[in-house]
Amino acid sequence: MQFRKFGKTDFMVSALGFGTMRLPTVGGDIANIDEQEALKMIRYAIDNGLNYVDTAYPYHKENCETLVGKALKGSYRQKTAIATKLPVWLIESQSDMNNKFEEQLKKLQTDYVDFYLLHSLNKESWEKMVRLDYLSWAEKMVTQGKIRFLGFSFHDEFPVFKSIVDYYDKWTFAQIQYNYLDINYQAGLRGLKYANGKELAVVIMEPLRGGELANIPESVQKIFEKAGNKKTPVDYALKWVWNQPEVSVVLSGMSTFEQVQDNIEYASTSSINVLKQEELKAFEEARKKINAIRPVACTGCGYCLPCPNNIKIPDIFDIYNKGYVFDNLDRARTRYGFLEVKADACIKCGECETKCPQKLPIRDMLEKIHKELGNA
Repeated sequence: MQFRKFGKTDFMVSALGFGTMRLPTVGGDIANIDEQEALKMIRYAIDNGLNYVDTAYPYHKENCETLVGKALKGSYRQKTAIATKLPVWLIESQSDMNNKFEEQLKKLQTDYVDFYLLHSLNKESWEKMVRLDYLSWAEKMVTQGKIRFLGFSFHDEFPVFKSIVDYYDKWTFAQIQYNYLDINYQAGLRGLKYANGKELAVVIMEPLRGGELANIPESVQKIFEKAGNKKTPVDYALKWVWNQPEVSVVLSGMSTFEQVQDNIEYASTSSINVLKQEELKAFEEARKKINAIRPVACTGCGYCLPCPNNIKIPDIFDIYNKGYVFDNLDRARTRYGFLEVKADACIKCGECETKCPQKLPIRDMLEKIHKELGNA
């Protein structure tokens, strides 16, 4: 495992962090984590050098922190930093902050959290946290030894990101969505460099954009092969992120034991500024190619759920995207036809759009997709 400096702290973080939003489940139920497999995966990663485990209150319908607590019992807690997040959408007072944080400590079976984030900040949720004086509460927790370092995860535009970074000079780190497709999206490359310039550690989420970059079409793979690449699409996408000196740790939401093994191997050969110029140019060409054929910028994070009418929005977008990227709309129509609840069940309430970190026009896209795929 390779290690990197974590901002202005003395913590040396593993290049690979374990994101726990996509743990293996049983029976297709996101709330029903396959406990034995998940424990095996997390502990194997730690045994092989990983020392940063990221979780959050809502993951796996509020069951994830409990699983992480079980995984890190005993010596594993001493080997690993825990990062978890305050669910800002559930907070209306400092009393709520206390209650949620104490619940999280109990689930995690620990008396302190190494890295505590405000979860999925945008302009509105940040302004609410300022009104509630979150930072005074958080500083009390730091003074009491219950939190070591403060940070935030982010889903909005760069000017909002900059204003949050500048507001508080004791931030330790920021977590942003970043991959070779998203250099100009949300915080993007500007945010990465700005945070680094302020000596903040930068934690990367969605390095594979919800798995999309693990399944690139043949036309894109050929672009990389022309540049001399013999790596898998996953290895290459991760190497692109690790190539950048401003990146502190890359989170991977691993769902199988094989993915853990592979990613640890990829991380062991990661390095800064290792990609050649022709390889970097290939990423630029691949970005243009994928953006030209991928119609919906959904990462499959699931924040839009649950839908009041039980529409599985990310599944529908995934079917639609794959139909276009892999030039197989007939298969997409077949897959769409098997769905129990289709996009035409949308009642246009807009609840999903208020929660979508990508700010997608979900209602309009569901209507469009049903018109294209609904006549299987």
